Amino acid sequence: MPGHSGSDGDTDRVEVGVELLAALEFESLSVADAVDRIEAVTTNPRTTRAILDAAEQRGLIERDAGRVYPQGGGHVDFDADVIRKDGAFSCRRCGCSLSTGHFIQFDAGEVGPFGSSCIRIVTGRE
Repeated sequence: MPGHSGSDGDTDRVEVGVELLAALEFESLSVADAVDRIEAVTTNPRTTRAILDAAEQRGLIERDAGRVYPQGGGHVDFDADVIRKDGAFSCRRCGCSLSTGHFIQFDAGEVGPFGSSCIRIVTGRE
């Protein structure tokens, strides 16, 4: 991608992370909680920072006093955007073993697997 340093994998993770932040159903959350959600995409601090910066530059979130405010750009439609797959998985959020993984489908890529309760926590449904 012109003007972007890093591998295509980093670019993809930034785009998926931005889409994840845009889909959060929170009025606000702490930066630490936002980073917890981003860790479903990456644990690299540089990529995490790039995700937060890109989402803010695009007007998808606002940051103030250690809080992140999603700007209501979207949500995850559990019927259309979440794919269930059977197999042997570990939840990206809590690490539990799963026989059915729930994956969120974004335009930029897939995030998951999550357990049935963790996917709701990640997206802000619980």
